[in-house]
Amino acid sequence: MGNSMKTPPEELLLTVLRVATAAMVVDPETDIVIASNSTAGAMFGHQSLNGRRFTELHPESTASLIVFADEVAYRGSGWTRNLIGRHANGKDIELEYEATRLEHEGKLFLSFCASDLSERAKRDAMRNVQVVVRDSTMELRRLETMHLLEKHLHQLILNSAGDGIYGLDAKGRTTFVNLAAERMLGWTAADLVGRDMHSMVHHKHADGSVYPIEECPINNAIQNREQYSVPDEFFWRKDGRPLRVEYTSTPIVDQGEVLGAVVVFRDITEQREKDQRLRDALAEVDQLKERLELENSYLQEEILEQRNHHQIIGVSRSISLTLRQIDLVASTDSNVLITGESGTGKELVAQAIHRDSQRAGRPLIRVNCAAIPGKQFESEFFGHVKGAYPGAMNDRVGRFELADGGTIFLDEVGEIPLELQAKLLRVLQDRKIERVGEGVPRKVDVRIIAATNRDLEKELDKGNFREDLYFRLSVFPIALKPLRERPEDITPLARHFLRICSRRLNISKPRLSQANLVDLTSYNWPGNARELENVMERAVILSRRGKLQFNLPKPSDPGPSSGLSKEPAAIETETERRRREVASLKAALEMAGGKVSGPGGAAELLGVKPTTLYSRIQRLGIKRG
Repeated sequence: MGNSMKTPPEELLLTVLRVATAAMVVDPETDIVIASNSTAGAMFGHQSLNGRRFTELHPESTASLIVFADEVAYRGSGWTRNLIGRHANGKDIELEYEATRLEHEGKLFLSFCASDLSERAKRDAMRNVQVVVRDSTMELRRLETMHLLEKHLHQLILNSAGDGIYGLDAKGRTTFVNLAAERMLGWTAADLVGRDMHSMVHHKHADGSVYPIEECPINNAIQNREQYSVPDEFFWRKDGRPLRVEYTSTPIVDQGEVLGAVVVFRDITEQREKDQRLRDALAEVDQLKERLELENSYLQEEILEQRNHHQIIGVSRSISLTLRQIDLVASTDSNVLITGESGTGKELVAQAIHRDSQRAGRPLIRVNCAAIPGKQFESEFFGHVKGAYPGAMNDRVGRFELADGGTIFLDEVGEIPLELQAKLLRVLQDRKIERVGEGVPRKVDVRIIAATNRDLEKELDKGNFREDLYFRLSVFPIALKPLRERPEDITPLARHFLRICSRRLNISKPRLSQANLVDLTSYNWPGNARELENVMERAVILSRRGKLQFNLPKPSDPGPSSGLSKEPAAIETETERRRREVASLKAALEMAGGKVSGPGGAAELLGVKPTTLYSRIQRLGIKRG
């Protein structure tokens, strides 16, 4: 404190400090106690608080103290029980503050009057106990003089209480029991009065282990002359069943002599059961919330990835057959295996089956099996718990659990590793999954729609796919023909893609001429409908004055995509074909500097997915560096 500090006159300070409670005057600008009485010093364990920082007396409540001081400075006065003080011995003090704003020569000061809430509670409890003791002593004297009317009135008061109440003498023997205690414990007053209460109702813990009387708060209330409140413990009924209670044990002291204790208890069994049900319900809500969030995430992914058309377009007999097959199988729960080249619309068929099924109200969860790293298959399919493996920071719901009640679409099912195929088969058989690292079976009700562009029967012969899993998946097979085998579908598909591309790009729809249709139907379409959609979108972007132009190879152009070469293809052995494949992969890797995915990677040079290329490199045993 500097010499220039303004302080209130001594008369004002003396007026503030003459109060019986702990009082202090604080300079809020410097946070210094400029005056305090001895009661305040004793409360905080110091001879004097003068010159000390006020906030240092409340290290755990500094923020709340500042807010309270600002309130008093603004309003002129205030009151709070939200501050914790710190005694010199390190013990926290629960405080009640009444504060007033003081002003002297334009300078602001704050006066604080503090009360120790725990001491106040002890005094109140002691006063109540002394009242009970005095009343009990008077009652005993009245009983001794045969004043039965007062005894009856006393008993009526005890029995009217909803809480259980019983009294103990200094040796722990029961002196009285009210009706509520009799009802809750199953013992009568005659059973308990005069007997050791601890051995009757408090002799063991909930797990059956012995509860030593030396550790019993009820006994300690008598021995230590302190009140003990226990929020959750067990008393034992006469029939041997536990009773979950909260209780307070208060010593009875008269003129310095401990006469015994009064125990007030309440049955909290129902309340704790409600609390547990609430906790369980909240946990279930959290799980459902997590699941809904994941479902929403997956559905958003599906919305972003889905095709621009939402119906199957075509006039060919092949399309008509596919539509009839969808109508037949959609209303059942049979597993479906959709086969066909890339771009033939396998996912579109899966969506149509799900949309027309009884599971349409639940999600269709799509899993691209070719895009999942090998070590993550099991976690992706079945989920994992926190700590199941390095990097598993949280619990995760798997795709199968997420699809419960709905449909799961396993795209590129032929890419599933052989070791996981057995686990997938077990899920199909038992309709149960286990999260990685948990070991707890979870029931799932999921319909499987699988799709592949591989010839799974050949994969069976090679030992790359389990025969039993194949038959489980292909209960109802649907084979989609490539676009080159149904040229009559090219025109309606082209018109459909032209319409939706123009709308999405906000471009006036160009005219699709007969010459354009000739160009389109003359092409081999190795990428099928997906390639046709891309070609139409590119043509719409490049269209000029409403005219479409397609840069497509002509039937006479050489290349693998024409499919119209008049020269018979040369025959090569499997060894030669594999040697050529290895040479091509090595050349691409060398050109890409060993890089597989990303711009300029070998996958981009070869025109395949990075996951497919990784699989081929591993299968052929090619070293990348």
